[in-house]
Amino acid sequence: FTEEKLGQAEKTELDAHLENLLSKAECTKLWTEKIMKQTEVLLQPNPNARIEEFVYEKLDRKAPSRLNNPEQLGQYMIDAGNEFGPGTAYGNALIKCGETQKRIGTADRELIQTSAINFLTPLRNFIEGDYKTITKERKLLQNKRLDLDAAKTRLKKAKVAEARAASEQEVRITQSEFDRQAEITRLLLEGISSTHAHHLRCLNDFVEAQMTYYAQCYQYMLDLQKQLGSFPSTFLSNNNQSSSAPVPNVSAPSVLASASASLPSVSNSVVTSGFSELKSLSGSRKARVLYDYDAANSSELSLLADEVITVYSIPGMDSDWLMGERGNQKGKVPITYLELLN
Repeated sequence: FTEEKLGQAEKTELDAHLENLLSKAECTKLWTEKIMKQTEVLLQPNPNARIEEFVYEKLDRKAPSRLNNPEQLGQYMIDAGNEFGPGTAYGNALIKCGETQKRIGTADRELIQTSAINFLTPLRNFIEGDYKTITKERKLLQNKRLDLDAAKTRLKKAKVAEARAASEQEVRITQSEFDRQAEITRLLLEGISSTHAHHLRCLNDFVEAQMTYYAQCYQYMLDLQKQLGSFPSTFLSNNNQSSSAPVPNVSAPSVLASASASLPSVSNSVVTSGFSELKSLSGSRKARVLYDYDAANSSELSLLADEVITVYSIPGMDSDWLMGERGNQKGKVPITYLELLN
């Protein structure tokens, strides 16, 4: 082996078909490891949790059950909603969102479990089983080849007839052992094609598990959106629009006006029949404030969420604004922050 590396000895080359099979096996092993490791990262992004699961698996013990990220977020939302009060709009919404997050967490657990059984385990079995066997037989083939090349070298150096006869016999034996080991290695390597076919079926199972997971998540969020649909239309319009829509604590009235002008559907959904009636008729109505609002200047009125104020319209006022009164305080208020009371 050393003489080969130094270029002082001839080396018996493997046939091209066997070399191609060896190359294919190495490539399969390399990419299977990468795909397997990255799938584990995808399913469990927390490296500490992955290490913990690995340790428990090696100890043949069951890992302690802990809340995953969606479940933890859901629990916080539910606890916050109960703290703020289930009877309030925000508290009720938090509880509903929390319950949905916990359902997503359950679906996430099912995805991890299904993917581990149907996808990760077969890939790991190949790396830790089939490929280890291939590696072992490949090392044996390397040793048989070195034995053969050493016998050939001794045959070349033999001068006496008896020594040549013994060397020729040794070459025949080592050649036979080498050919036999090459055939065993070839048969094992040709099984890589079957491995690819098996991993393809596993990949289909993984895709199906992901499809089920995302379909469940979509349905959960769709149901949640319908539940939140029972809230005032102003609540929905402020949460379903893009970043260009009016948001709480916007300081400039011109920004609100330009945002509603660029999104006519927003003003249509926000200006309900109650606001339209208030605009067309003289008189005032009570309105509940949905979000905190900081006045941008002295002509506006700052608002606190859940307080009740009196609102009315004055001629020539922008369609997105009303006059608001709280005691002896008066100023313009954006209607996207209000819910008219009956």
